[in-house]
Amino acid sequence: MVAMARDVLAVAPETAAAAVDDGVGMLVKKKGTASARSWILIDANVNETVMDIDKYAIMHRVQIHARDLRILDPLLSYPSTILGRERAIVLNLEHIKAIITAEEVLLRDPSDDNVIPVVEELRRRLPVVNANHAEFGGQHDVETGEEDESPFEFRALEVFLEAICSFHAARTTELETDAYPALDELTSKISSRNLDRVRKLKSAMTRLTARVQKVRDELERLLDDDDDMADLYLSRKLSSASPVSGSGAASWFLGSPTIGSKISRASRASLMTVHGDENDVEELEMLLEAYFMQIDGTLNKLTSLREYIDDTEDYINIQLDNHRNQLIQLELFLSSGTVCMSIYALVTGIFGMNIPYTWNDDHGYMFKWVVILSGVFSAVIFLLIVFYARFKGLVGS
Repeated sequence: MVAMARDVLAVAPETAAAAVDDGVGMLVKKKGTASARSWILIDANVNETVMDIDKYAIMHRVQIHARDLRILDPLLSYPSTILGRERAIVLNLEHIKAIITAEEVLLRDPSDDNVIPVVEELRRRLPVVNANHAEFGGQHDVETGEEDESPFEFRALEVFLEAICSFHAARTTELETDAYPALDELTSKISSRNLDRVRKLKSAMTRLTARVQKVRDELERLLDDDDDMADLYLSRKLSSASPVSGSGAASWFLGSPTIGSKISRASRASLMTVHGDENDVEELEMLLEAYFMQIDGTLNKLTSLREYIDDTEDYINIQLDNHRNQLIQLELFLSSGTVCMSIYALVTGIFGMNIPYTWNDDHGYMFKWVVILSGVFSAVIFLLIVFYARFKGLVGS
């Protein structure tokens, strides 16, 4: 059983006290300042330290620039990013904001509901089997001994990639569960309630698709560039690193992220002739490709859902057009009937006027003929209007 230690360290600006951790100074200050943020540090032995630490202490500890740390600021909307630096991997995958080194992981906001499962998975996956444990571990260590083959940074990176891919897959499944029945209900009954429900689901799908697309694009960017993948091999760079010029220069190099960043590529280039596997990124490529396929599958599900929504919209538009045409036909029929009845009413009005006419005397038999002829004339006019409208294609058959 791997020993697990959990400590709490408050780090913030404005005091001069300092604590030393693994040879890197870290300012220890009063907890609760505005610039301090909650982090959890987990090393290869799953020793945990919860810290409220400011950005300057983080930059000094892992040797990264302020612009790299700015990517992890939750107040800024940065897209999903995985950056390889000389001594660290800066990782921003939505709610997962972490810094990975060759020996430890710094994870931001460990108390967040979406981050807690990631912390639990790190505790389970990060421990390694070493020679001392193998002597006393028995069968259990033999079964899990394969985990030693992956460097620490890759085990941590795999946990984060698996977490974000599983998170998006779960959100996609939930969206599919809600969307397909809602779309089917809308096709069977077009109503304001169903239309509003589908509108909200489509908005949620659009936002989720954009988030999944950003993760997929970042993985694709890494897979397309071997140099970027080589930057993520922290253990290899750590093992191949050599002092610049004596111990003083080495210490100055480690304490200067600016200078270290400038000469890092030159150092690796000079060591490539000595270490034949410097450009071998097959292990990382297989890891990234596996999760690229998983996130691409999630994106395909969202694309299929979008196509289904588009097909439903087309069907609804056709249905609405049919209803609109039916209303136009009804309006035409009513207007035609009104015109014909107006003609009939005109005849009625003429003969209904209380004016004495000599031709009204002794011609009572003409009343029925006037009524019959007026009705027939109005009906003929109505039929002619309808036939003309159909001939011109104004109404359906």
